[in-house]
Amino acid sequence: MQDQSNDQTPATPVPAATVMLLRDGADGLEVFMVTRHPAMWFSSALVYPGGKLDPSDTDPRLVELCRSASDLTADQVALRICAIRETFEESGILLACERDSGVLVNGVRGAQLEQRYRAGIHTGKITLYDMAKAENLTLADDHLVPFAHWITPKEFPRRFDTHFYLARTPADQSASHDDHEAADSIWVRPAVAIAEAEAGDHALMLVTRVNLAKVGRSRTTQEALDAARAATIVTVNPPVDIQEQGVTYYLPEEAGYGLTEGFEPKLFPSNDKGRAI
Repeated sequence: MQDQSNDQTPATPVPAATVMLLRDGADGLEVFMVTRHPAMWFSSALVYPGGKLDPSDTDPRLVELCRSASDLTADQVALRICAIRETFEESGILLACERDSGVLVNGVRGAQLEQRYRAGIHTGKITLYDMAKAENLTLADDHLVPFAHWITPKEFPRRFDTHFYLARTPADQSASHDDHEAADSIWVRPAVAIAEAEAGDHALMLVTRVNLAKVGRSRTTQEALDAARAATIVTVNPPVDIQEQGVTYYLPEEAGYGLTEGFEPKLFPSNDKGRAI
């Protein structure tokens, strides 16, 4: 492995959250994925809904609306709020419950809330708290199951400290891309997404591919959730070998990906030197 050390101080990773929405399709487990808008960073990549922590995600009033806040640290709650917000913005799926009944928001209600609030939350004109308060909702953060934790290598100037979650998609809510950050969306079996990437149909970053492969070991949503709950999350902050044609990542064996070395070909223009993990 080449020595990639330099004299520059590594950028501080930005906290972020990503959600792998799951459902059981006709041929097995499926994951919801979006393709970034052409104007966005990583425009060619197939990715999961997610993004960086927003100041509004740490609103103490929102914490009080989280169903499992008492069992989590403040940072863990904020990341789950971020995950719920980003999922709503990028997929239209709302992981929330009716406060009076404790029942997950159903498809009809979800569609109404999406029409009323999704664009405003995306632009920052209103907050997740505004919607939850006005609509008498609690956040279903207890439906998020921790799955992985990746930190962008120090060699990259744009770095993220990203927590990945699994979530069962509410049965009668419909997912759709937002036409702002995402240009397209699909429900896809993990093995199919990986095979299509290998065929050149779309790009997959290494972190996306290995997490797809890992969740794809499960045949159903319930199997995937049970496996994630039973597993120990190992932080992946991988050493890298940067080459002209791409980057080799060295992964800890205990992270459970079934490989300790993975190559990511050069997917993006030369001026995109950061990698969002």
